[in-house]
Formats: sequence, structure tokens, C-alpha cells
Amino acid sequence: MHPELRQLRHFVTVAEELHFGRAARRLHMTQPPLSQSIANLEELFKAPLFVRNRRMVGLTAAGAALLPEARRILEEAAALPELVRRAASGEAGRLALSFVSTAGLGMLPDVLRRYRAAFPAVRLVLQEATSDVQFEELLSGRIDAGFVIPPQPGMPDAMADGALAYLKIVDEPLVLCAPSGLPALSQPGPVRLRDLPPLPLVIFPRAVAPSLHDAILAAFRAAGVLPTIGQEAIQMQTIVSLVSGGMGLALVPQSVSNLMRPGVEYRALIDPAPLAETGLAWRRDNDSPVLKGFLELLKRD
Repeated sequence: MHPELRQLRHFVTVAEELHFGRAARRLHMTQPPLSQSIANLEELFKAPLFVRNRRMVGLTAAGAALLPEARRILEEAAALPELVRRAASGEAGRLALSFVSTAGLGMLPDVLRRYRAAFPAVRLVLQEATSDVQFEELLSGRIDAGFVIPPQPGMPDAMADGALAYLKIVDEPLVLCAPSGLPALSQPGPVRLRDLPPLPLVIFPRAVAPSLHDAILAAFRAAGVLPTIGQEAIQMQTIVSLVSGGMGLALVPQSVSNLMRPGVEYRALIDPAPLAETGLAWRRDNDSPVLKGFLELLKRD
């Protein structure tokens, strides 16, 4: 058997007053049931908690050891209603988020700042991952939501046969990421794809981000250029590093231009610039109040 909260409250009050009569008045009860409650507690612990005589009431060594623990248990019990309320309202708990690298370089820091200000008690668990990995993580329930590049523009609800919901967050134009010193970059300002030298293309694998991969190749075709794919990489940081190392050029979402590397230049395009879409995906059957609060914050924008 375990002590009841009522018994611990009786014990703490007597320990603070060191007088059964005063303790009973504080507890709005009579002295006999209070004395019986303490006796039952002592029987439960198989140890006397108080020294009693006609002149005084004092704590035994067992009672002195119990007092701080009893206070802690009562404080934790008193905090439970507020804890449950905060969890039910999404004000406390845990939110596991994944994000593609472009989100980490773009809008994600601002989203996290605003969420932290609105829900400071929620514990955020963050991990960077490509969209294809995130879809698997979402379907398995290992993450609550993910900032992803949708598989097909305009068809986000087709993801996972409708098991995932989707909210579009941002469209951003693709820009050129090229090695410094190219003749086509000798003048400041936007450039045309057809004016670039025939360097290999560094690009996302189509299996990882089919919409982005296809948009990049379509932009070159529209400009009358047939690029040769030289390298594929699944992280934007890697793509930029490969360009910096002279392995080719790339088209990247505009937010990637925040990632500075020596030997790299970013330029806007004169050609019609394809848009790279990023949005938030989550399981439709995830009824987490914490996730609901996060979605409401995003939808307010």
C-alpha cells in the first residue's frame, strides 16, 4: 500500500505546527480523526513519525526524513491540473520536426522564433532530412511534422495516398549558383542561362525531390540549353560546396544564397525563374494539441 495525498497533507501540517490541535484547525477538521490519520500513516511505514508527550510534539528521525519528500509530492500533485491543462491546450509537450536544408536556410529560423515565443514550454526536437526520408518518418509516427518539398507541384494531397496533410508555406525563385570568375558573371546583375559556359550541372537526385529536379531541367530546356548532369547531391550545402570546388554550376532556391562559400557567386536569372515550393506535411490522424498549436501559428501568417 502507498500513502494517500490526504495523509501526507495531514502529516506535513502537523510537522509544521508541531501541535495536533492547531494542525486540526488549519485542516478544518477535529483532532481525533487527524490523530487517527497520522497513526495509520505510521502503521503503513512501520515507523513512528512524531514524538508525543504532554509538553511537546516533535519529529522523529523517520518523520524528518519524510517531511521534504512529502512536501515535494504534494507540490507535484498540486501542479498536475495545470500540467494537464497546458498539455491539452498545446502549451506544453513535445514537438518533433524535420526540415529540408532549404527551409533551414530560409524561413525556418523565423518560424521557430515565433513558435518559441508563443509556446515556450514545448520541447522542440529538430532534425534535418530530405523530403523522401521525412515522408517515411511521418508515416511511421517518428516525427510530428516536416518541412518538405512536395513530390509534385499542386498535388500535395497525393502524398502517401492521402495519409498526409499538407500546408504550402513558401514559393521562392531558383537562382544561379556558379563558380566565381566565369566570363558570363563579369558584369553585375541577372544572367541568362544560354550565356553560361557548358559546365556540368550539380543537382538533387530526382528520387529525392522530383518536383525540384524537373523544374531545374525544364528551366534549361526553356532557355534552349541541354545540360549535362555531372554530380548529384541530397543536401544544398553539399551542392554549394561542389560548385565552390569547380565541379559545375547549379540552380538553387533563393534562400540558399544565404549560404556563403568562397569561390561561389549567386545570380538571379533573366530567364523565367522556376519556383521552388516548400510546405509542411503531417499525418492527418495526428491529433496532438502541440501540433495543432504549431499549425495554427503557421496558418495565421
